[in-house]
Amino acid sequence: MNTTALIRPAWTPATIALMVIGFMVFWPLGLAMLAYIIWGDRLDGFKRNVNKATDGIFAGCRKASYGASSRTGNVAFDDWREKELERLAEERRKLDETLAEFDDYMRELRRAKDQEEFDRFMANRNRATAPTTRRGKSGPGTAGEA
Repeated sequence: MNTTALIRPAWTPATIALMVIGFMVFWPLGLAMLAYIIWGDRLDGFKRNVNKATDGIFAGCRKASYGASSRTGNVAFDDWREKELERLAEERRKLDETLAEFDDYMRELRRAKDQEEFDRFMANRNRATAPTTRRGKSGPGTAGEA
């Protein structure tokens, strides 16, 4: 999700202002904006799941429409068309698998980036809070100390 967008599912000044205005104008609008702020980041996964479910439902309809009722009477052509449709369905399955693998890869890449940023933060934080007890090479009791 693009984190630079003005209206995104997060507690930003713009979304808070829209929520308040929504409550002032018509309370369901404010409630809808509040729901978007809280649960909006789950919309992408929800849309993906709905699309997969509807694809599964309508796949049966497509297969039925390509079935015996759509025969042309030319057996050779019908056999060729059936094989091509099966080949295309297999290609679609491969593309869907590749998409899922890529989504997993991107999720892992984002997790690794987040981990690297967190580790860098902790290293900087530990370096800033560590006691500075370093002394010169000559050790304690030298002329440079007070």
